Amino acid sequence: MKKIFFTAAIVLLSLKGFSQGSTDYGSGMKFNLNEDGSKYMRFIAWNQIWFRSSQMNPGTMIGNEAATTGTDIGNRRLRFLAYSQISKRYMIVTHFGINNQTFTNGGAAGTSGTGGYGAGKKPGLFFHDAWNEYALVLPEKDKKFSLSLGGGLHYYMGLSRATMASTLNFLTIDAPIFNWPLIENSDQFARQMGLFAKGKYGKLEYRLSYNKPFATNLAPTNVTIADNAVAVDNSGNTKWSKAGYFEYQFLDQEANLLPYKVGSYLGTKKVFNIGAGFYTAPEATRTSVNNAIEKHNINLFAADVFLDLPIGKKENKMAVTGYSVFYDYDFGPNYLRNVAIMNIGSVDPNFTGSRALAGPGNAQATIGSGNIWYTQAGILLPSKVDKPKVRVQPFGAFTYKNFDALDKSSTQFDLGTNFFLDGQHAKITAQYSTRPVYTTPSTISGSKGEFVVQLQIYL
Repeated sequence: MKKIFFTAAIVLLSLKGFSQGSTDYGSGMKFNLNEDGSKYMRFIAWNQIWFRSSQMNPGTMIGNEAATTGTDIGNRRLRFLAYSQISKRYMIVTHFGINNQTFTNGGAAGTSGTGGYGAGKKPGLFFHDAWNEYALVLPEKDKKFSLSLGGGLHYYMGLSRATMASTLNFLTIDAPIFNWPLIENSDQFARQMGLFAKGKYGKLEYRLSYNKPFATNLAPTNVTIADNAVAVDNSGNTKWSKAGYFEYQFLDQEANLLPYKVGSYLGTKKVFNIGAGFYTAPEATRTSVNNAIEKHNINLFAADVFLDLPIGKKENKMAVTGYSVFYDYDFGPNYLRNVAIMNIGSVDPNFTGSRALAGPGNAQATIGSGNIWYTQAGILLPSKVDKPKVRVQPFGAFTYKNFDALDKSSTQFDLGTNFFLDGQHAKITAQYSTRPVYTTPSTISGSKGEFVVQLQIYL
């Protein structure tokens, strides 16, 4: 044991420098590998714990009992990010962790029931990101143009700012999920394997990628009337997808060393950006009409605007944050996906009323062919103390969805507050969210609510 500690000490001392939380590179732990710190390794760890009280969709049971409400505590995200700038031009990035562990699910693949590998226990650790990157044109101050090329399992998926959002600094408690339109179908937790190019030209930031989507194999339901055809993901031998995002940054320039877009700067920068992006995949979905299979392309487009500015008197340290995005999604005819985050509900076989079209628990119509408009805004309240114990940031969000598969459009909202104990490094967030409940494609029976309290810690 002494030899192990001695060896570890020698390794640490052999590094040229060590820093933690230094503002020159950001958060986390940084180990310098040379005198000027241009070669380094950096580590970031974070977790987000959720406590929830949720109204269940009609037709739900939890365990073996019918349920209209449910409370639980779960691990929304437990993550670890490590990357190394081996030289000025070469970088390697790895990001791994778990997501969505509850008392009923989220455990290792194939586990259920009672015992050491019972339902919800010992979730599988997996890589979210793993890529190598080389800078062809370095981002130096006297150059307008920079260019880096990379490849691997990556997050440069284009489409919108929210599609490449950092999970460390959301304004609201979480992303709305439809910002990741391929989530866990033809991607691996919002990532695909492929090649990417990124960089800047003056105030224009660009990101492009060419990817091999993960294989999918859902079988379309056969129908006799073409208008009733429903597209499903089905592309066992996938064709290559293309993605891109272009953003003009009018005020302060944002860092693009990593792909993760900041949700709220808390007034530390003056940012106003307008962006647009796309994702296309040929023959990625299928329909079946009279047993004849038809292939459809996925064509997704988005445009967005992001604002984060200090406001009022400087000594008050107030700031406003806003983001608005419009999505135009085409996955093929009547494509619709119902998604539930950390769903603890299951189908109640004894329920006799009108069931929720989306399914049990907290499921809702989330992604589909059609349009989505999403807007969020928040304000960091004033504080005249240099180092306040708590900073407060109320926020709200509004979502409009109009899917081809549903006869009625829907609206929903989120309201909440961030309580910053140590900036984004330690914060408590409370949020109340609504979701519409469809019982038929043309009937919304009302809405259900969910109250979530999150504790976020990150190094």
